Amino acid sequence: VSTTFYPKRRSNLRNLPVNDFAFCTVHRYVSKFRPAVVQEEKLPKRPMRTMGPAKVETPSPENFLKKHSKDPKLSDSKFISKQNTYPDLDPNLKPPVPTRTEIPPMGIQTKRDFTKTCTFVTSKPKPISVDTYKGHKEVLENSGLVPKYIKKTDFGKVPTYLQKHNTEKKKAQEEYDNYVKEQREKQAMKQLSEEERRDILEGLKKNWDRIHHEYQGLSLVIDTWCKRAHKERLEADMKRLEKEMETFERFKVIYIADN
Repeated sequence: VSTTFYPKRRSNLRNLPVNDFAFCTVHRYVSKFRPAVVQEEKLPKRPMRTMGPAKVETPSPENFLKKHSKDPKLSDSKFISKQNTYPDLDPNLKPPVPTRTEIPPMGIQTKRDFTKTCTFVTSKPKPISVDTYKGHKEVLENSGLVPKYIKKTDFGKVPTYLQKHNTEKKKAQEEYDNYVKEQREKQAMKQLSEEERRDILEGLKKNWDRIHHEYQGLSLVIDTWCKRAHKERLEADMKRLEKEMETFERFKVIYIADN
């Protein structure tokens, strides 16, 4: 068995320069409410604020809570004569009740009829109507079975607000009719006389001759946009004048508005 010996080689990694790493510390997060919490923790404590004291003296079973034991009670009233206690506060105080030894005044007459004033007036029940088989009751006046509204003074008459509305509507209609009538009178049609019709017709013919003469003077070659637009405008004017001349020649009676 042959044995091969390999000499120990030196690694080149040891020759690499070692960089100095700068360890930077990252500041941890601190809440902005930390000073307030610290200040609150330094305040004096309030013990037993949630669960109460640790040991509470239990009440005796003999002293159980009784009915109406915690209701407010009025103090014992004691009658005190105001006249004897405060004589100078109110001079209009009535005199005290006479004693048994005092003689009552005699011979005093009054116009008051004690028979009428002391007689008890019995209250009659309101008439009702039963509207269901189970005995449901309803006041007869509000049930609709009593002729309540037909006995009113304004029953069957036109309400006041409707009369006012009809008056305003009629007035507005009259104003509108007057306005329309005035507008019709202003825009009344006027008939042209024969002389005016002929004069207008002659003027239209003269305008047509003038535009036709200008149209004949155009160049034969229309090579620009301006020449083409000018030619189209002259043709449109000639067609419009021809239509108007035809209208004036066809109709002998012509009406026009004043405006």
